[in-house]
Amino acid sequence: MFGLSAPPQSETTPFHPRSPYAAAKVYAHWMTVNYREAHGLFACSGILFNHESPRRGENFVTRKVTRGIAQILSGKAENLRLGNLDSKRDWGHARDYVEAMWLMLQQDEADDYVIATGETRSVRDFVQAAFAIAGLDWQKYVVSDEAYMRPADVHELRGDASKAAAKLGWKPRTSFDELVHEMLEHDLQLEGLDTTKHLKRLPASA
Repeated sequence: MFGLSAPPQSETTPFHPRSPYAAAKVYAHWMTVNYREAHGLFACSGILFNHESPRRGENFVTRKVTRGIAQILSGKAENLRLGNLDSKRDWGHARDYVEAMWLMLQQDEADDYVIATGETRSVRDFVQAAFAIAGLDWQKYVVSDEAYMRPADVHELRGDASKAAAKLGWKPRTSFDELVHEMLEHDLQLEGLDTTKHLKRLPASA
């Protein structure tokens, strides 16, 4: 939804969508606002930054990475082909964001909220973290493929969820490393792999 608008992006940041998918999200947002203002409907727009989990579709880059590692470890794939590794995203866990959506609906007045962690990491950072947890050198397996480059990419997303923190008392509970570990563990299990053998344990503070 924010696209080219400079981070950090809050509820007052101008929208600049960079894909039909993003433009459709902006349309849905303004339709929600319109029905609230025109018809008094209790309708909230949660402007959720990238929220991930083991349920994420395999065409999204985070799940593509964890599924790819599982297939490499199971011998079904030799490499992982990705697009722009320098794109930066604000990744959080879907269960934390669902809690935020529920909190929005418990308020006396409907409103719109950015939900995000406030932390930015590149696709390369996600790749490095996931391969490290699996005990693999990512540079031996990841191939940059022009076919996956977007014609109009979004360079950096980083949300400002201070309004949600102040009004909803919300904050993310799941760390980046915990998120990556959970997704990778799930995909290794799908391949029937022994996670105790292939996954490094996270430090207690993670």
